[in-house]
Amino acid sequence: MKIKQRGFTLLELLVVLLIIGMLVAYVGPKYFGEVGKSQRQVAAAQIEGIGQALDQFRVDTNHYPTMTEGLAALYSAPGTSSEPNWNGPYLKKPVPPDPWGNAYVYTIPSATQGKDYDLISYGSDGQAGGTGDAADITN
Repeated sequence: MKIKQRGFTLLELLVVLLIIGMLVAYVGPKYFGEVGKSQRQVAAAQIEGIGQALDQFRVDTNHYPTMTEGLAALYSAPGTSSEPNWNGPYLKKPVPPDPWGNAYVYTIPSATQGKDYDLISYGSDGQAGGTGDAADITN
């Protein structure tokens, strides 16, 4: 008695791979576009949280941290003699990097009229300016 073996032909396997490739080509860009969008939302939320901590620092000390003190003053006291009214920490952890791994840029006074300070993430490229995922996110 002869047993018939069934399997897939090379052509059938190539057709299946072609269909999978087409699905990945269609779904992939949409999925990765959402990842970039979520990173921008995370950066905006972090900037808002850091901004609230900066405002609380200002309420306690009557000024925002200097450029020398930087954002580290929100987590650890800049010096007991220089900031006797410091009542922190204002953040539970040190300021994290932005979602792309770059440090947030804090400048005081602000270069923008009507703002006390600037808090910026330069986006995915880490450079000023840009569009899309590389666009700057500011307070």
